[in-house]
Amino acid sequence: MSAMVPPHSMTVPEFRASKTRGSKLAVITAYDYTSARLSDEAGVDAVLVGDSLGMVVQGQPTSLPVTLDEMIYHTRCVVRGVRRALVVADMPFLTYQVSPRQALRNAGRLIKEAGAHAVKLEGGVRMRAAVKACVDAGIPVMGHVGLTPQAVHLLGGFKVQRNGEQLLADAEALEEAGAFAAVVESVPAEIAKKITSALSIPTIGIGAGAGCDGQVLVFHDMMGLFPDFKPKFVKRYANLDETVKTAVETYCREVREGTFPGAEHSYR
Repeated sequence: MSAMVPPHSMTVPEFRASKTRGSKLAVITAYDYTSARLSDEAGVDAVLVGDSLGMVVQGQPTSLPVTLDEMIYHTRCVVRGVRRALVVADMPFLTYQVSPRQALRNAGRLIKEAGAHAVKLEGGVRMRAAVKACVDAGIPVMGHVGLTPQAVHLLGGFKVQRNGEQLLADAEALEEAGAFAAVVESVPAEIAKKITSALSIPTIGIGAGAGCDGQVLVFHDMMGLFPDFKPKFVKRYANLDETVKTAVETYCREVREGTFPGAEHSYR
């Protein structure tokens, strides 16, 4: 394991410079201490605390109900499990869209109270002023273009975004405002590749093909722990849903049969 993990901590300048070096970036979305610790020890470059926890952890239909206080709580949990990866926290719905001043104040809470190294917000051209306000205050910002889940109702659902001209304009606006990277979600691979070529900051793809500078997947999705929603771009690297259910079924049976706890699990 030690050979896989670089001996130093990832920083925002290093993350950005990876594009120049041609180093692909591996990012995991995680919501708690345990999954963050495992991901960090396995060598991920960044852990994103996503507001998708609304669906994955809370069982909500969208991420819209997630509050800033909930994001601060989950980010604190993740930060405790990370030793070297960059920790980026999502800004939830309506915590940055009202004004640049609001964006700065709430981004500051994620840095100051939660311990995040950077924040992520959705949108391109329309969010340029909010990104700039945060960056000018010393808060690193990761952007997010393409399918922006907080605009799910405006977009008419979780749909692939194909307007290449608008997507490029949004990505370029984020870079101009000072963002150090941009997530590109649910975009045809050829469009994502053009965006990646046009930017000097790294793109992190999710459902955007192999042409991006890095990739991100949700821990629960890739481990097969969240069967409710399986988009085309998710690859399951494990099937823990069945493993966990089998383990719990075995536990229930042993309790009912009286074979657990045994002598080795009891105090004398």
